[in-house]
Amino acid sequence: MLKFILKKLLMMIPMLLLISIIVFFGLQLTGVDPINFMVSPEMLSANAGNVEALRESLGLNDPLIVQYFRWLGNCLRGDLGYSFDGSSISSIIAVRLPYTFELAAWSLLLSAIIGIGIGIISAIRQNGVIDYVGRVLAVLGQAVPQFLVGIMLIEIFSIKLGWFPSANRVSPGTTNLAWDAFIHLFLPVLTLTIGMVAVLMRYARNTMLDVLNSDYIKTARSKGIPEWKVYLKHGFRNAMKPVLVILVFRIPMLVGGSVVIESVFSYPGIGLTMTNAITSGDYPIVLVTTLIIAAAMLICSFMVDVFNALLDPRVRLGE
Repeated sequence: MLKFILKKLLMMIPMLLLISIIVFFGLQLTGVDPINFMVSPEMLSANAGNVEALRESLGLNDPLIVQYFRWLGNCLRGDLGYSFDGSSISSIIAVRLPYTFELAAWSLLLSAIIGIGIGIISAIRQNGVIDYVGRVLAVLGQAVPQFLVGIMLIEIFSIKLGWFPSANRVSPGTTNLAWDAFIHLFLPVLTLTIGMVAVLMRYARNTMLDVLNSDYIKTARSKGIPEWKVYLKHGFRNAMKPVLVILVFRIPMLVGGSVVIESVFSYPGIGLTMTNAITSGDYPIVLVTTLIIAAAMLICSFMVDVFNALLDPRVRLGE
């Protein structure tokens, strides 16, 4: 198992390097000149010699391959550089990244509880009211794009009803931080949760139905075991293994979806930071945030592989 984990970890290194190369050289092709953000137009025309000296001191006249390895070396030493407005990228990431993790973690927790719970009840009470309603919601949750769900929730709960704010994480000058953070998180978390619940609900229902129709469940019932014990001890426990795999598989998609949802709700996470940097042409921030999101998705994929290997030894044996 240790060999399998080390192999997967080592595979992440060239993948991250490849992503960094693609993003770095791709951003260079946009033609964005950092000097235009650092020096006013009047200074550019009046002090061409000083501007050229500044460009030389920053290493912008060096070949792109030299600039890339210089940037990579600085990143490996923990120096992520500065944005065009002079802010430290490390300080920006330190503030914004926990907000994205907070959003994704709450969405993952709620979707697991709601999706698996409704899916199991739908299987036990097949063709009942909860089953029919759950199947309809599962189809709608997967069919409607997340950004559209977010816009609809803002229209209903923020604009028309005025129950929840539609932007930011906390209100300026608030005294009750816990409650204020909750009402700001509610809509973006609900938006991410709806899509996850739809997937988990369907898989939990189908898996539980397969388990309940298996021979050992029929044998347990024939022995007179109470129905609740059949569902809980024999059915639920065996049905959860593939559902948990699906849950872990959805984590990378949850991280990627947070980027869109943060933009819809102006939630100050790493996704909104990257979106704003793309809009303003601040490519140092775009480069770092893109790599962080890519690294997060690779780590989630690594967790999926490890979890899958723990459940099925054939995976780590390469079969």
